[in-house]
Amino acid sequence: MKKRPALLSVYLLAALMTSAQDLGSWNILNLKYSLNNKWSMAGEAQLRSLKFYDHFHYYEVSGAVTYQPGPMLRWTLGGGSYQTYAEGGDFLRPKNQEEWRLWPQVTLQQTLYGINIEHRYRFEFRFTDKGYRNRYRYRFGFNAPLARLSQQQKLQITGFAEIFFTNREPYFERIRTAAGFNYRISQSVSWVTLYLYQYDYKLTDEIGRDFLVVGFYCEFRGN
Repeated sequence: MKKRPALLSVYLLAALMTSAQDLGSWNILNLKYSLNNKWSMAGEAQLRSLKFYDHFHYYEVSGAVTYQPGPMLRWTLGGGSYQTYAEGGDFLRPKNQEEWRLWPQVTLQQTLYGINIEHRYRFEFRFTDKGYRNRYRYRFGFNAPLARLSQQQKLQITGFAEIFFTNREPYFERIRTAAGFNYRISQSVSWVTLYLYQYDYKLTDEIGRDFLVVGFYCEFRGN
């Protein structure tokens, strides 16, 4: 029984590789440290490619501090470096865009019929080599348990849809949708496998349509 979540991820990977053309890779490492029930810090690194673990063209490194006054609300302030390279190979220059970003964020959570629902609102201050820009993002996400394997291990189906706006024409920039599995290996470690589709409209930062997302999330807690 314990092997089934891993097999589901393998089956999902095989299906994506055979069904999507030019499937890219999207890799996430997220480390979180919870000081107490209200305050936490997190660091995240991402590496993306336009082909399956080839033509690497984008990376980001970010950090964030979160205050959670209650179980349904989180306030976050984050920022980091976001670097986009030219297409056609691994980290080709000249870069498409160099960017430093600061982003306040509000997250609302609720549970409905056992499904965890998330509304995330993010405002981005974007300092790029092409000038300053604002951006607004809204993401609707969900997690629904599939099977409870033990007290500390749980398999979930997960997904989200996110839309990107700006205050300059053409105003609409991007939409992302993703769906897949979240497998909680232990109380503090989880593994995520998703298929992500992205539609861009006149963007100079990270591009690409179809991605396999593999994420590793680890949380540490203080006394």
